[in-house]
Amino acid sequence: MSTIKISENHQLGVEAAKRALSTFEEDLKKFGMRLVWSGHAGELKGTGASGDVRVSDHDVQVTIKLGLLAKAAGIDANRLKQSIEKRLRAALG
Repeated sequence: MSTIKISENHQLGVEAAKRALSTFEEDLKKFGMRLVWSGHAGELKGTGASGDVRVSDHDVQVTIKLGLLAKAAGIDANRLKQSIEKRLRAALG
């Protein structure tokens, strides 16, 4: 199982950062994942992958665990990480 960890700094505050992540949430749906919020943390759920998103006053941390099904589907962890980093920067920028 591969684990992807990403941290993106911001200066928005917690609530504004969560609102800014709405475009990121839409992008996740394209990959068959959904984000379920509970306060300032969200749980990522999808076929072959799981993880979480944590929002603080100064950064957003994303952790994704790719299971065997994701690997079997040919998902490249490095390319996925780069894509998520790009989408987070766009959402928070």
